[in-house]
Amino acid sequence: MKLHAVRFSVLTLLLAISSATQAGKSTIEKSGDLLQIAIPLTAYASTFYIDDGQGRTQFYKSFLTTFLITHALKITVNEKRPHNNGTQSFPSGHTSAAFQGAAFIQMRYGWKYGLPAYAAAGFVGWSRIRANKHYPVDVIAGAAIGILSNYYFTTAYNGVTVTPYAEKNMFGLNLSMSW
Repeated sequence: MKLHAVRFSVLTLLLAISSATQAGKSTIEKSGDLLQIAIPLTAYASTFYIDDGQGRTQFYKSFLTTFLITHALKITVNEKRPHNNGTQSFPSGHTSAAFQGAAFIQMRYGWKYGLPAYAAAGFVGWSRIRANKHYPVDVIAGAAIGILSNYYFTTAYNGVTVTPYAEKNMFGLNLSMSW
């Protein structure tokens, strides 16, 4: 099963690279295009790598929820993009996909893996604004959709969750475990 996941990952990554090499796009925009696929793909492939069937089911649910909410809002709101670059700006699909993958990695496997994934997802959002494809509110909404879909469906692998918190004049970490 691991070999199947690797083959799927390589094929999808090659497709992403070929689509990201479209003429007229900056290196930053191409990188964002690639990462919006690579981050959730990495999250999905990780469920095969460690043989995490429960995590794979949770990934399917959060990914599908993110996709459906994002595209329903795009059609319903039909916001114009910056510089009259088309429509369906709200929310950013690239950003929602990237943050869905990053949030899954963090919530399922911890901050050690989640922090770099969130940094890459943040780059995707920034790349969409820089390429004049989205407004900041589009990116923030996309990130929120991707993250929130995981709060509903994703549990920690092996029952341990570490979550940061911030309150008035206080920062810290919450550790919770399932028995």
